[in-house]
Amino acid sequence: MEDAETGSQLHPVSVPEVGEDAVKSVGPSPPPPGMTEEEQQELQEELVKVEDEIQTLSQVLAAKEKQLADIKRQLGITPLNELKQNFTKTWQDVTTSIAYKRTSETLSQAGLKATAAFSNMGSAITRKLEDVRNAAPTFKSFEEKVETLKTTISPPASSSSQGEQAGPSNETLTGVPEGSPPQETPMN
Repeated sequence: MEDAETGSQLHPVSVPEVGEDAVKSVGPSPPPPGMTEEEQQELQEELVKVEDEIQTLSQVLAAKEKQLADIKRQLGITPLNELKQNFTKTWQDVTTSIAYKRTSETLSQAGLKATAAFSNMGSAITRKLEDVRNAAPTFKSFEEKVETLKTTISPPASSSSQGEQAGPSNETLTGVPEGSPPQETPMN
């Protein structure tokens, strides 16, 4: 068992890096079957060229991003302004979409139908209450019952003068001026 442990320490497993330099870190590999060493050498040179181009493009992109940030700063365009513009444009795109328009129309029609249904229900309830009120004499208005009760209970006009009266006048209690005769309404 010691031999196996010693052997694994002598030949550590190399794991290639992920990224641009992975081929360089692993070293040359045997050519794939059917590929000559010349073809492999050409591909290695092309790989180095492409990696150099990628690095150059990354540097150019970084420079352009810096230039863009400077121009925006000079124009006074802040990230918050950009966010607002993006939100406005996105909202405009959403509201002009076919799905939004269809949903909006559907909800509008549903609202109109619900309004009509509530209106019809309110009318039906009103008609039923009127039918009940007209059909049964026991459903007199509250005002008529109070008026009848007032005229029955109100005391006759006092013999004292109005100046000596301590309480409020009958007019404020019953709504009828003090000198006028009480109105009798027949009770059904």
